[in-house]
Amino acid sequence: MSDTLVKAITKGVRIYAAVTTDLVNEAIRRHDCSPTAAAALGRTMTGALLMAANLKNKEALTVSFQGNGPLGYITADATPEGYVRGYVGNPHVDLPLKENGKLDVGGAVGQGMVQVTRFTGLGDPMRGSSEIVSGEIAEDLTNYLFVSEQTASSVGLGVLVGTDRRAMASGGFILQMMPDADEEIITRVEDALKKVRPVSSMIADGVDAKGIIAELMADFDVDYLTTTELAFKCKCSRERIEDVLLSLSHKDMEQLVQDGHAEVCCQFCGEKYQFEKDELEHLMKLADGVR
Repeated sequence: MSDTLVKAITKGVRIYAAVTTDLVNEAIRRHDCSPTAAAALGRTMTGALLMAANLKNKEALTVSFQGNGPLGYITADATPEGYVRGYVGNPHVDLPLKENGKLDVGGAVGQGMVQVTRFTGLGDPMRGSSEIVSGEIAEDLTNYLFVSEQTASSVGLGVLVGTDRRAMASGGFILQMMPDADEEIITRVEDALKKVRPVSSMIADGVDAKGIIAELMADFDVDYLTTTELAFKCKCSRERIEDVLLSLSHKDMEQLVQDGHAEVCCQFCGEKYQFEKDELEHLMKLADGVR
């Protein structure tokens, strides 16, 4: 089952659902995540993709959790084209399971703020924030959408991690009430949300993104719109890293030249870029020429 995001609407409601198992496993591999870190990062990346699905092409969105728990920060960038990348501050942090046998993502995230930044390409980015209410990611994004964007929503996210530390199932949904939703529709949606089973359980049973919507909205006439392929994809490149090095001070560049070698690692994907002494000398000359 490939990673996809499906958009759908019904009277008074829009709903997006996604399966993200493969791309979460790519993030786990790149960052060597513990099960708890994998669940936190996977949920954040999936949430970012679902929220970015509302954007126009060439726009982008960043979701960032800044909690006081041992995981530190969690950040995910997503685009409406279906690309996402992300990282967690301390990917090896793992906590004991909760009494119900679930991963303690909330304890690992802690208290703090969730911030969402929308990049429209028109002027400064648009930023909003709200307090972390549970650290479980889905509840926090639901709260953010209501508090910061005044949108009545329900976000469901899940990452099932196996004993081999790989994601067995990962995905989520976002359901939002539209202006024409009346009280009857709101009540029916609330009843449907009470009955829905965990999204990771659905995916583990072979349910795809369209099937998640069908199961959640079983009592509604749903109009399925588009399907988007999803993937972990980073925007880093050797050229971008060179631009970063060119922005360093002469003193810092001189130190790198003296060291004879530099290794720059991308936070988002873990890709490592190597620069030898002659390359560093060339970059320092270029930088000095434009100072």
